[in-house]
Amino acid sequence: MDINYQVITSNPSLLVPLSSFLIGWLLDRLFGDPERLPHPVVLFGKMIAKGERMLNLGKWRVLKGALLAVMLITVVVFATWTMIVVADKVNVYLGMAMRAILVFYCLAGTTLIREVRQVFYAIDSSLDEGRQQVARIVGRDTSELTDEEVRKAALETLAENLNDGVIAPLFWLAIGGVPAMMGYKMVNTLDSMIAYHSPRYLKFGKAAARIDDIANYIPARLTALLMLIAARRLNLVSFVMKYGPCHASPNSGWPEAALAGILGCRFGGPHKYFGETFDKPYIGNQDKPLTREDMEKAVRINRTAETLGVIIIILLLFV
Repeated sequence: MDINYQVITSNPSLLVPLSSFLIGWLLDRLFGDPERLPHPVVLFGKMIAKGERMLNLGKWRVLKGALLAVMLITVVVFATWTMIVVADKVNVYLGMAMRAILVFYCLAGTTLIREVRQVFYAIDSSLDEGRQQVARIVGRDTSELTDEEVRKAALETLAENLNDGVIAPLFWLAIGGVPAMMGYKMVNTLDSMIAYHSPRYLKFGKAAARIDDIANYIPARLTALLMLIAARRLNLVSFVMKYGPCHASPNSGWPEAALAGILGCRFGGPHKYFGETFDKPYIGNQDKPLTREDMEKAVRINRTAETLGVIIIILLLFV
């Protein structure tokens, strides 16, 4: 199907969201997360932390955690929709700027790639530096990781982040516009803060974990497919189907399996979280050493898969 440029350029209702989306995506592609600017995720984190302190006690913790999650997601979606409506009424360009900034904040492809590159540069310098650097992007204990485990942890996170930081936000943008995209960002933040299998969060974060599983179910599998297309390795579909479910998360294993197949390596195995060891199943069957060249290949796959996702969004929303 061809894009009807005359319809788009003569119809602000199409031109504004298209321009906003492209500007927001290009800002993330060029700059990554703004370190010195206020970020909605910081506010989300404060809201979650305050709600958790108030509600994560006594009885009915599962219910109270569910109510907090649903309430915060609803508030974010409604607040985003309201801001956009008000901005559009004030000025069409203000509405465009508002959407672009929010898209920019919702995407997180460039920053994670930079962090992963720094892990590989650090580990090539010393094991301690590699452990310290990878601790910035993973939730596990990194103090006892081996050289190879540091590299694996970085690439596992890179694969997962392609879904969480790029493809899933784009998916929800296609479903419900920028408000749904922001809602997904709250879902992802809830999962990262309270959806742990620790005594404190086991009950309270149960609903947040399930919501995150549902929100990422289709995007995670789409992410794996886009990675295979980007690598021109559709012959690995059966490999991904076999190893994708081999993860404690119903979703994280799919992009990891795609990357493991593309690189010919193996992810998973025992990990430590909060002092407790979890024996995760292995994803893949070739335990080869990972190199900086593997990392650069993984980055290229991520970037290409991201671009394919953006093209799909444009075709779905503006054709």
